Amino acid sequence: MNPTKTGTLEVPGANLYYEIRGSGPVLLLICGGVYDAAGYAGLARQLADRYTVVTYDRRGNSRSPLDGPPEQQSIEVHGEDAHRVLAAAGVTGGEPARVFGNSSGAMIGLELAARHPEQVRTVVAHEPPAFELLPDRAHWRAVMRDVEDTFAAKGAGPAGEILNAALQMSGGGQEDDRAPGGGPEPQGEPDPETMQMMARMGQNFVFFIGYEVPPFARYTPDIAAFRASPVRVTMAVGEASRGEPPYRAAFAVAERLGTEPVVFPGDHGGFGSEAVAFAAKLRDVLAG
Repeated sequence: MNPTKTGTLEVPGANLYYEIRGSGPVLLLICGGVYDAAGYAGLARQLADRYTVVTYDRRGNSRSPLDGPPEQQSIEVHGEDAHRVLAAAGVTGGEPARVFGNSSGAMIGLELAARHPEQVRTVVAHEPPAFELLPDRAHWRAVMRDVEDTFAAKGAGPAGEILNAALQMSGGGQEDDRAPGGGPEPQGEPDPETMQMMARMGQNFVFFIGYEVPPFARYTPDIAAFRASPVRVTMAVGEASRGEPPYRAAFAVAERLGTEPVVFPGDHGGFGSEAVAFAAKLRDVLAG
């Protein structure tokens, strides 16, 4: 197998770190929450025999620093980042890429597909927190205001507690400590790669709670653009996260598209904890 290639890409307002491994059609994996490219390492290794797998650290996280101080983020800007990462990986006028995103990464993938359909053949959006499409959207708007106000007054820790209490997710939450493959932290002394990732995730938590969560939760996928687009949009949910808010949001998007979500192994973080089975399911969906 070819070694992993790394690079940095200058974009407006930030510098993005990315990794490329494997060979074949391009598959872009977009992480969410506090994760970075390392969170998809296990999944990427499973897929690199069939695809050129591209992963990256989203702006403001880990090895993708902003040019200035932290500021409120938008899915639209992150979608343009994904567009530029694909261009750097060679997806400009040839075969469109396959795209997979989890959580807020799923919303970024949807935005990419809506704005740059020429770059995307298929997008698989796993449990996007598109709360604006839920019947209880007013509740989630109030939660996000509370998260925002608490972050400003008391910091990331108390704001994160409010978010977790509202989500009430059984596992795979965005703030969990995970190993580089995304699975549970191993017993015993972590290896250097794991320790480095844990340190990055800890630093990403403040940015996630303070500058991503509230504005990202206000994003609404462009359903009309998908209906008019040649891009195949597949919503996905975890078999172990039934009834949780991002699970319900995936169904809300699918309902508006007239489709049914595909069920993947594991919960919201199944891409890591069930990497082998998750990759097998993703291969099947992308080949469909």
